[in-house]
Amino acid sequence: MKDISVHLSDYSKHEELFHQEFRHGLDTYIVRLQAEGECQALVDGAIRNIRPGDLLLFQPGDIYDLRIGFSEDKPKLSIDYYIMSTGPGMEEWWAQKKRPTLARIAEDSRLRAVWHQIVLEKGRLDGGQPGIVTSLVWSLLLLIDRAIEEVPEDHSPLAYHAIRIRQFIEEHAAEPFTLAQAAQHTGLSVSRAVHLFKSHFGVSIMGYAQQLRLSRAVKLLEHSPLSLEQIAAEAGLGSYAYFHRLFRARYGVSPGAYRKKQ
Repeated sequence: MKDISVHLSDYSKHEELFHQEFRHGLDTYIVRLQAEGECQALVDGAIRNIRPGDLLLFQPGDIYDLRIGFSEDKPKLSIDYYIMSTGPGMEEWWAQKKRPTLARIAEDSRLRAVWHQIVLEKGRLDGGQPGIVTSLVWSLLLLIDRAIEEVPEDHSPLAYHAIRIRQFIEEHAAEPFTLAQAAQHTGLSVSRAVHLFKSHFGVSIMGYAQQLRLSRAVKLLEHSPLSLEQIAAEAGLGSYAYFHRLFRARYGVSPGAYRKKQ
């Protein structure tokens, strides 16, 4: 894992006019995610409106122009995560593939959590341990690549909703949740969320949660000393009786028999 040097990283909030410009080109890489509000940025030679979920990627030498509050019909509020960095790790990541300067991603809390950890580590009095910072940034970059790869080809808002529902399920599979909670995560009605998710991924919301829970249970059976009852609870399957019924239906053997074969 090649080193990455983070010069600046923060969760930035602007409520007044703000203009940042590098006419002669950047000397760092910039990764910026719009979290709330709106701003404007120079993208491929034109000033574009940047909305929540928009990811900006710039490399050294790029002309950079960021404007907040310059649009008369928009409130002067912009909240974003950003990293300004250099180093062989950033050079390697950038060279791996072609990525758009502006990508609209279905951003999720896992990505924000890693970004937040980078900000905290760099905020230490000692500037953070380089190895930890490098590992965190690499984790962030890999999450960003996955988010970009999952961008719907048609950029359909409905597809983004489906992806966000999936992210909610993945984050909450180990705990009880309702269809209403999954739908609320994207601001949809329950019936709309259920239909949208099934049509997009070919499985129901609870069916996908069940798949994740059983997969988690298998890993625990193979690699943990937990009792079968503990595994049922840890995987989000509730009672052992329910766990036993689902597991046998899916794998053809009981959880206990599966464990003995390992």
